[in-house]
Amino acid sequence: MAEPQEVQRLLVKVTRETLPQIKDKYPFIYLERGRLEIDDSSIKWIDANGQVIPLPVATLNCLLLGPGTSITHEAVKVAAAANCSVCWVGEDSLLFYAAGFVPTADTRNLRQQMELATDPEQALAVARRFFARRFPDADLQDKTLQQMMGMEGHRVRALYQAKAEQYQVGWKGRQFVPNKFEMSDVTNQILTASNAALYGILSSAVHSLGYSPHIGFIHSGSPLPFIYDLADLYKEYLCIDLAFSLTKDMAGRYNKHKISAVFRKRVLEMNLLEQVVLDIAELFGEKRARRSGK
Repeated sequence: MAEPQEVQRLLVKVTRETLPQIKDKYPFIYLERGRLEIDDSSIKWIDANGQVIPLPVATLNCLLLGPGTSITHEAVKVAAAANCSVCWVGEDSLLFYAAGFVPTADTRNLRQQMELATDPEQALAVARRFFARRFPDADLQDKTLQQMMGMEGHRVRALYQAKAEQYQVGWKGRQFVPNKFEMSDVTNQILTASNAALYGILSSAVHSLGYSPHIGFIHSGSPLPFIYDLADLYKEYLCIDLAFSLTKDMAGRYNKHKISAVFRKRVLEMNLLEQVVLDIAELFGEKRARRSGK
């Protein structure tokens, strides 16, 4: 009998050797199948094998708690005192469930996001930088938000059709009915599942960095507009190309394990968790400010 292949993981298992060893705040660490308790006023992680690992919460922005984790009331108090927030997520943060916010957390990133979003000119400038990623050769300077959204709609529809032709997959358009996942064709099911996984990763990252998923620059009228803004930067490879390339391989039968494995592999290849940090900084104009010496 063949040995099962080891599943590639987005987030490494925490050991003494893998704990962050840096002076500044580290965005997050991911924990699963274990318990967080207090030991001499510091937090310790007890994993499924009984290994006890002290956690340097003072150097962490966020703890991502995956499946099989529990945390004591005292551990939450110590994390909060260290300005370390807590998020509850699915395996490898592919789903995002909830976040616990720290009342005394540094709000610098959130203030920056709010200042940009509430200034019409700056908000439009940020939106243009988002769209410039998909239209690098287009002159967007005089385009309104509605015009750029129209351009994006045409681009995505054309992309769906191009991928359908590339992988020789029948395509009747994007279909998604809430709570009726099985009614969609396989391609749409993969798109829905991979989109949800991408939203989970981005939600965890955005919370960990101290931004708000609720303050967007393109999307509005939805629960997570900033997450949807960011997701559009990465969907072509992580979701759309993945969906059409896997449809033919699965011969009409949805296989969530295969989809999850390929999605993980692609996220690792593009180093998404680090890329999103750099992308937000650039989209908010931080690189431009440094180059101008401001």
